[in-house]
Amino acid sequence: MKQVVNIEDLRLLAKRRLPKIFFDYIDGGAFSETTAGRNRSDFSQWCLTQRVLRQKDMPDLSCDYLGSAHALPFMLGPVGFLGLYRGRGEILAAEAAKAKSVPLCLSTFSIASIGTLHKEVGGDLQFQLYMDRDKSFVEDLLQSAIDADIDVLYLTVDTSVTSVREKDVRNGFRAVTRITPALAFSMIQRPAWCLDILRAGSPNVEAVANYPEFGRGALEQASNLSGRLDASLTWDDVKWLRSKWKKRLVIKGILSPLDAKIAQDCGADAIVISNHGGRQLDFASSTIAILPSVREAVGPEFCVLIDCGFRRGSDLAIALALGASGILLGRAYAFGLAAGGRAGVEKAIDILSVELSITLKLMGLSGVKELQALGTECVSPSV
Repeated sequence: MKQVVNIEDLRLLAKRRLPKIFFDYIDGGAFSETTAGRNRSDFSQWCLTQRVLRQKDMPDLSCDYLGSAHALPFMLGPVGFLGLYRGRGEILAAEAAKAKSVPLCLSTFSIASIGTLHKEVGGDLQFQLYMDRDKSFVEDLLQSAIDADIDVLYLTVDTSVTSVREKDVRNGFRAVTRITPALAFSMIQRPAWCLDILRAGSPNVEAVANYPEFGRGALEQASNLSGRLDASLTWDDVKWLRSKWKKRLVIKGILSPLDAKIAQDCGADAIVISNHGGRQLDFASSTIAILPSVREAVGPEFCVLIDCGFRRGSDLAIALALGASGILLGRAYAFGLAAGGRAGVEKAIDILSVELSITLKLMGLSGVKELQALGTECVSPSV
């Protein structure tokens, strides 16, 4: 992938390779996509502090979060249906994560199950849960995570109702349950993708393989999974989950200092500041804009992760300086997976690692830990 020099290059390759229905699912946002745009544009509201002649060596990118030491300050966050972007997509992403020594969090909405990833790949695997209306099904998912030796569970809390993602509506994603003639025509315009998916076998959501009520085939299963999300989810359900899950619990989808404090008080071990990639509440705050006030609300020691909009090493540096314990990547590595499989995911990780290393070197810092320790000394509002 010599022609690829940044994440946008991977995005464009993914766009050329994927059928429109799947590229738009990764790339699109809710309604006017204003929140999705803010996730990117609001990084420009900050300036990094340049210092010179301070460090001989290249920076150390290691970082501590979720109670463990990590080689890099970012991980692969949960992205639905990776196996529709590449055959065996979840497995390829997990292999890349393991090779680069970063965690991967698997979405409930995945083709391969957490058990398959544990058996075939291993590495630092985590699991993301959507709360289904049927608590017995939720408990089955929790047991699957326990059986796969998962230590960290993420509960996504910003999807009590699915927003209107206009690109998905036009393409029929989660409405089409079978391959229609129009969808088939769109797919055959991408022959390399078709051959890859055919080689991997007909995609099905493995986590619901024993539940006939979800239907057959990934398209129907995706529609049914979405339709069963618990719209009545409250903090009492978080407390219920806390009582069931004895390991680390992370609440994903926090965009308010008040909610961050409530999550902390409910026994969460960490939160993820997230607006679901701009795919839920339109005209919401970007995640980077809300980060300083969330960090102030929960105190300096609590684990605060963040996602949404990260495409550059400088984005990572800004978040780490403003109080992030670590960063979850989403679209950045999903584009890489679609563009180049495992090699594409590794390329996305390498791009961001190199960019972050250069950024810290030009800031005169010894590494990520010094950046986090100095905090707002390293970043200031843009004039």
